[in-house]
Amino acid sequence: MTTDVALLILRLVLGLTLAAHGLNKFFGGGRIPGTARWFESIGMKPGTFHAVVAATAETTAGLGLAAGLLTPIPAAGFVALMLVAAWTVHRPNGFFIVKEGWEYNLVLAACAVAVATLGAGKLSLDQLIFGHNWLDGWAGLLLAVLLGLAGAVGQLLIFYRPPVKQAG
Repeated sequence: MTTDVALLILRLVLGLTLAAHGLNKFFGGGRIPGTARWFESIGMKPGTFHAVVAATAETTAGLGLAAGLLTPIPAAGFVALMLVAAWTVHRPNGFFIVKEGWEYNLVLAACAVAVATLGAGKLSLDQLIFGHNWLDGWAGLLLAVLLGLAGAVGQLLIFYRPPVKQAG
């Protein structure tokens, strides 16, 4: 039972943190228009489309992982979201978060993949609905990583156009 409680704590912290990040895009600060302008400035175009997609994906992946529902799928959302964030915003700054690097993105994605691999546990919707973890083990790991990588790489190839640095 302690493993299930530990998984619940991990899922809740990871999931509700990411969901709050997504909801903040909808309801906080600059909302969708401000987020859209920021996405445009970092090369994710069209900005409004990406603001809505990011806010929705962060909210749903976060809530899905927190609830333990079809767990490898929201974990794949974490991988895709964190890889895009790391590549577009944090990569130029190096690894460490104190210099706005990508270490935090790595930690969030890796923790979500670990949960997908272990399964959501007995205190989850997967357990309630299916009577067991849904696609845990190697299948959960592969689904989370491969689907997440495919989503991130596809989004970057189709939409990311890095801003041109002005001489100066």
